[in-house]
Amino acid sequence: MSSSDVLIVGAGQAAAQAAISLRMANFTGSITMVGAEALPPYERPPLSKDYLAGEKEAARLLLRPEAFWADKSVTLNLGTRVVAVNPEARTVTTDAGEHLGYGDLIWAAGGSPRPLPMPGADSHNVHMIRTIADVDALRSDLEGGGPVVIIGGGYIGLEAAAVLVKQGHKVTLLEALPRVLARVAGEPVSRFYEEEHRAHGVDLRLSAAIEALETDAGRVTAVRLAGGERLPAAAVIVGIGLIPSVEPLLDAGASGGNGVDVDAFCRTTLPHIYAIGDCACHENRFAEGARIRLESVQNAVDHAKTAVAAILGDPQPYTATPWFWSNQYDLRLQTVGLSTGHDATVLRGEPTARSFSLIYLKGGRVIALDCISAAKDFIQGRALVEKAAVIDPARLADAGTPLKELLAAS
Repeated sequence: MSSSDVLIVGAGQAAAQAAISLRMANFTGSITMVGAEALPPYERPPLSKDYLAGEKEAARLLLRPEAFWADKSVTLNLGTRVVAVNPEARTVTTDAGEHLGYGDLIWAAGGSPRPLPMPGADSHNVHMIRTIADVDALRSDLEGGGPVVIIGGGYIGLEAAAVLVKQGHKVTLLEALPRVLARVAGEPVSRFYEEEHRAHGVDLRLSAAIEALETDAGRVTAVRLAGGERLPAAAVIVGIGLIPSVEPLLDAGASGGNGVDVDAFCRTTLPHIYAIGDCACHENRFAEGARIRLESVQNAVDHAKTAVAAILGDPQPYTATPWFWSNQYDLRLQTVGLSTGHDATVLRGEPTARSFSLIYLKGGRVIALDCISAAKDFIQGRALVEKAAVIDPARLADAGTPLKELLAAS
């Protein structure tokens, strides 16, 4: 049985940052990274954008050149899944039956796309976007042309729609809720993006109910809606959320449910086991202390740094400011803070100009901003969120006054 001082389960953004942070802190112990894919750590955000569009090659997605890991004495155990954890023995078991020991374990396994819960969802031309292999299979399916049906009006679905309609595909996007981005953005932002996608040729259906996937020879031929309308499909893309990959930890007794619970230092309830990134459910000060999971590069990186600091004996609580982004067409959406629970919004700028911000308030305090092609608002608005600034909404709405001036005046 091999053993490592730090064993990292996962090989994505969070895992890579954990290994890098350990070496940057002059940690000289052994590090092993176990990844389910056969590839070294790479970026995932471009998968539904640049990589799907064919504008960026797989090699350019790598977070570091492959030789980097050997140079830093980080052992990569790729194409391997951890299926069980024994916290008493400080070992994990892989899908090949191998046992790996650890001094400290960092769980950075991320998650898997939530499948469509109906017959036919496992058909060859039903695709999700989580890995390079996923997108390669989708691109192969699209080579013959034909209509594409996208299920889910979140970031993944909208980004994929923007890429594919630009490539000339007939795209229909189905969203079960009355507006896109309903869980993460206010109505003005949702309506703006709905108009943008329709203007670019996407057939966008809201409050859409799927009755069945019609299949033939292992492939979906059409998506049938409630009411009987059939949408022919050469390919189907499903983007309806993520299931955190934490079963081995929960089976070992870790606290959790929506992911695995961690404290302010990314420690699980099991000794010497940390969890970071998409799968870690933590108390977040920007959510008023509520336990949440954040699926973002920012969270992955900052969680990794937090866990490493704790392992090295210099615990620093996780207090990072959440931020996100999405590229669709020539638009860049940048979000800072968490808008959940807001009780008021302020529109800053004009959506018709395709550059504006939506500011979210709770109890009169700024808690988040969605900035569409408004980089200055995003950069300057961060301080408003971090300070929970109280500013007259009429002044916030004045796009001619920089946000940093409003903060200074407050």
